Amino acid sequence: MRTDLTRLDLRLRRRGLWAYALGTGAYALLIVVLYPSFRHDTSLDQLMRGNPTVAALFGVSGSLTSPAGWLNANLYANIVPLSALLLTIGYGAAAVAGENDDERLGLLAALPLSRRTLLGQKLLALGVLSTPVALTTLAADLVGRFYQLQPPWPGLAGVTLGVALTAFLFGCLALAIGCLTNNRGAAIGVASAAAAASYVVSSLAGTVAWVDRLRLFSPLYWSVGQNQVENGLSLTSLAALALTIAVIAGVAVWSFDRLDLR
Repeated sequence: MRTDLTRLDLRLRRRGLWAYALGTGAYALLIVVLYPSFRHDTSLDQLMRGNPTVAALFGVSGSLTSPAGWLNANLYANIVPLSALLLTIGYGAAAVAGENDDERLGLLAALPLSRRTLLGQKLLALGVLSTPVALTTLAADLVGRFYQLQPPWPGLAGVTLGVALTAFLFGCLALAIGCLTNNRGAAIGVASAAAAASYVVSSLAGTVAWVDRLRLFSPLYWSVGQNQVENGLSLTSLAALALTIAVIAGVAVWSFDRLDLR
């Protein structure tokens, strides 16, 4: 499959891509470097145990001073997926609805490409955009071996994959809503609201009973909400994320075939 449109979209977004990836990576490196200063601070764990609901809302679960707990609370439960989602939701909303609103999509559709090929290249670009934030964070984590921070390798690999898949999932959702409504604002709004709801459910699932019953509907629960830094990404979680992505991408393809292009 040709990738001309994919490369064009990535080139147009290269500055934002580098900014998100390097900014998040720099923050992750700071968190890693700070770990030795807090490693033996038991008062942090006592504070979190005294306020479990508040701690959960910020993604803190388990020991905050263990290597996995430190990375989970300061990176993977909040900042890292948020940065990745900002990048992919923005692109997903702009890729179809934004370009159609600017009357550029009709010009692309005039090329000797089928609609499905065109959308496939957009999805490929989205897939590429889903990975840099997760990978630069992983690179920063690997420096942890010099700072007494050595979480399990399978856990790091699993949570990295989970973040990338979640970013792709919500980017696909923005893309699908854009194809359905032809409205960039609606695409950003719906995808952002869904991501926010998913975060709240994932964070509070272990402390609020009625929220816990909703946890299986939260993509963030499947990717980062089960202490994946320590336990890795389970096959069940991987299958749930992959199936959800397939369904949303299918909706995007179906609606794009019926979209009035300008």
